[in-house]
Amino acid sequence: MYIHKSFSVFSLILLMPLLLLAQNETDKPVFVPEQGIEGKDVIWWPTPHTLINAMLDKAEVGQGDFVVDLGSGDGRIVIEAAKRGATAIGIEYNPDLVRLSEHRAKIEGVADKASFLNMDLFEYDLSKATVVTMYLLSDLNMKLRPSLLKLKPGTRIVSNTFDLDDWEADDTILITTEYKYPDGTFRNNITNRGYYWVVPACVDSSWKMEEGVLRLFQKFQMIEGTLTNATGTLKVEGKLKGNSINFTANDIEYQGYIENDVIKGTVTKAGVVSDWQAKRQ
Repeated sequence: MYIHKSFSVFSLILLMPLLLLAQNETDKPVFVPEQGIEGKDVIWWPTPHTLINAMLDKAEVGQGDFVVDLGSGDGRIVIEAAKRGATAIGIEYNPDLVRLSEHRAKIEGVADKASFLNMDLFEYDLSKATVVTMYLLSDLNMKLRPSLLKLKPGTRIVSNTFDLDDWEADDTILITTEYKYPDGTFRNNITNRGYYWVVPACVDSSWKMEEGVLRLFQKFQMIEGTLTNATGTLKVEGKLKGNSINFTANDIEYQGYIENDVIKGTVTKAGVVSDWQAKRQ
């Protein structure tokens, strides 16, 4: 702030308390939360920064990502994602936590990439997300699961502590954190767990190949089925990762990428690699 030189010293002295008050109001936290604050469906319990970094590392969050944190609390995940170059938004039901998060984003210099909405997380449209993070409860995760499975194939999902039941995680994150008493003496080690998924493409269908018919049955990212050709029927087992597909039919290895109703890739048989293609029937 600048003061015009015509101001007297006496005037400046009179103004000083107001100037200090304005400065303090800018720097002062809006709200100081305590662990265990009750929300609409869950209590707020902050995620350790070590686990936040591991979760965002696993999801490879970076430039070009649109990260949505469901139940964003004090904004720490959203702010860290923004620091990595992503555009990030937190959905939080507690208005005090939203104001605190906005304040923290300004202090951290990422207010242009980190934003927060005070709303019910089930009312937010997730369709633009490339990464979804959450720390909810099992029943809430299951309520969200149908919406998560409808997201664009390749969307990454990371959850603190709670899984998605029989939708098996693609990977598990384990972080051990040392906790101490307020006087600094050792208390114990706590292992924090995170779960990671990649939304799979839908391949549950019959596919026409040059050598025959591929029938795939899908349970989330896991696939099984049959490949029927002139020599008989082969058992198929494999896995999806977003739009990528890998499976074996006996000792024949198939790799491919799904785009709309076509799979294109390579097949390896007896050490010989060639192209293959299938079209959804």
